[in-house]
Amino acid sequence: MMKNLGICAALLAMEADAFSGIPRRSVLEQLHSISISPFVSIAAVEPLLIAAPASAQEASASAAATLTPINAKWTAVDGLNSLASQKQFVSFSDSAYKAMVDDPSRTPQFERAIVSRLNSSPGGPESQVVLDIGTGPFALFAIVAAKNGAGKVFAMEANSEAAASAREVVKKMGYQDKITILEGFSTDIVTLPDGVKADFAVAEIVGSVASEEGAFATILDARRFLKDPSDPSSWIPQQIQTYAAPASYTLHNLFTPPAFDWSKLDGEPVRFNCRDEGLQLLSDPALIEDISFANPNKARWKTKDVTFTIDEERLTKNEQSFREEFKRGRLPKGEVDALAVATSQSFSGIALWPRLLLDSSTQVNSRHYPEGGHQKSHWQTVLPIMADTPVTVRGGDEVRVTFEFDVSEKVTEPARYRISGNVVNL
Repeated sequence: MMKNLGICAALLAMEADAFSGIPRRSVLEQLHSISISPFVSIAAVEPLLIAAPASAQEASASAAATLTPINAKWTAVDGLNSLASQKQFVSFSDSAYKAMVDDPSRTPQFERAIVSRLNSSPGGPESQVVLDIGTGPFALFAIVAAKNGAGKVFAMEANSEAAASAREVVKKMGYQDKITILEGFSTDIVTLPDGVKADFAVAEIVGSVASEEGAFATILDARRFLKDPSDPSSWIPQQIQTYAAPASYTLHNLFTPPAFDWSKLDGEPVRFNCRDEGLQLLSDPALIEDISFANPNKARWKTKDVTFTIDEERLTKNEQSFREEFKRGRLPKGEVDALAVATSQSFSGIALWPRLLLDSSTQVNSRHYPEGGHQKSHWQTVLPIMADTPVTVRGGDEVRVTFEFDVSEKVTEPARYRISGNVVNL
């Protein structure tokens, strides 16, 4: 969290007009070591009184309840790509690719699922044609399939530099006769060579919001490359999901207007390392996006209403976590205690993160499942800031929101997300 103080300092130093001309990703990834004297200033958003209930009993139960409007909207590519040519889809840097490879919650599980699928084939691994969609610069999963006996592997990669790197890696590993790198979006590739159909596809095209890398459009189109696309065993992963929960964020509490105007982010979410304890969840998570690769339209929600109930036990634990965070920042004890209490009892936005079901027995969780605890992952936790100032909450209060996900069937059209609703203080 203390690293984030430097980021916030960079934000605070910018004038509004200058800020608008700088890529937001650059702003959010800047300075990590500026010394700032933090302060506590939680000015709650002006609440709205709930309309008078119909009965006297209802009136008694809800007399003190208030509604605080909250909302955020963004597109999948906001802040992620800096090149004009990449504005229509999510792309990655070399360091991001390496983080994926080194992710202990991801790579071993994918390898296990690929080997299990190859070995489950009645004709043995050598009978299997494998398709790897989004193979990346290391052709990692294509090589796993080849190394474990797959008869043929076709590996697709849209990024020309990554595709060139993948060819070099495949050649260096000695699998150039077994692995063919196909450059381009899978949606632009007419057929596999010689009209071959694959037995199964590996498609790690999952974003920190599961659909943000174009998985839905890609899978809809990629079905034509498979022998039996309606069979769940034809896909790794078989299912991808997004979970969400209301959250508190330290910097949202440290810097409030006029010190910093959070609306300058223009809806773009803050993205956290999944181990960053500067973000804490306020309730149990809820499933808000669910895409089955064998049947992409099944259980896929474009709109979903969810009510989260603030958990008193979580608030207590969060207070202690924030206290330890602020102590490491060498703040005065009185300031630490006041800030820990205030931050633990505040709502900043709805946190989102992905979960992957690779097969019937193998899962990949970017946060601990099911409670949403911190753990190491290359995926980030996404937090749209939903109010200019934190909203005070207590145990038993509710966050009632509608999730609207506009996920296109075209891979070059970025997904659009909107969350709106109210914090209800009961």
